[in-house]
Amino acid sequence: MRALKRLRGRARAWPVLPLALAALCAPALAQSPEQIRLRDQEMAQCPLAEVPTWGDGRDRPALASPLRLRYAHAGAPAWFTAEQVMQALQSAASSWSRCGVPSEVLRLQASDELPTGAVFVHWSAAASRGNFGLADLGQRSLALNPAMFTLLRQRNPRHPAGETLQMVVSHEMGHFFGLMAHSRRCIDVTSYYTDGKGGQCQTTDPGLLKAFGEYRATLPTACDIERCRRANAQAR
Repeated sequence: MRALKRLRGRARAWPVLPLALAALCAPALAQSPEQIRLRDQEMAQCPLAEVPTWGDGRDRPALASPLRLRYAHAGAPAWFTAEQVMQALQSAASSWSRCGVPSEVLRLQASDELPTGAVFVHWSAAASRGNFGLADLGQRSLALNPAMFTLLRQRNPRHPAGETLQMVVSHEMGHFFGLMAHSRRCIDVTSYYTDGKGGQCQTTDPGLLKAFGEYRATLPTACDIERCRRANAQAR
């Protein structure tokens, strides 16, 4: 596994997710009410003065404010409708915008031109470079990988792929809102579980990671939003 690093003009994201594919393909686990409560509590609260990150980047103001995203549905897996993907994008954008950066998500039709300055959200195995998704700030591209979602469906047809789609979209979109470093809190949507060198993410109860097939949130957590707020405070 390659060490996580920040590349010039772009934010590499989700290079470790293929290694988590086994967890996504595992049978669904049953959680106790207490385990669900603790996970929900971690998502809703951010008691830390400084949110721990992997130190693989430096947060900065959003790429633009308002942040405009345009989605092209061509190349999407057949089981994802345009409406479903748009809903995931809009949910992620509206949630991130709670940090004070307005956003707009619209569908791009085949005959439409991409507006100047807009982020192009599209399906491309090449542009996502073997990951479920990849944010390229230099190219203003958020690429989703149809091949990875196809592989997930083949290995575990019962897995709620819509949840993985939401998580990937929320994670990658966070880079455009200014979160360049990846969180070390397991629950944060901007997190990595491991750095590939023995380091592990942090949670209040390590046992929770085993109780959930995917512990990471699907939308920005309170700490994700707090980091976004701080990153963009200097731009106001």
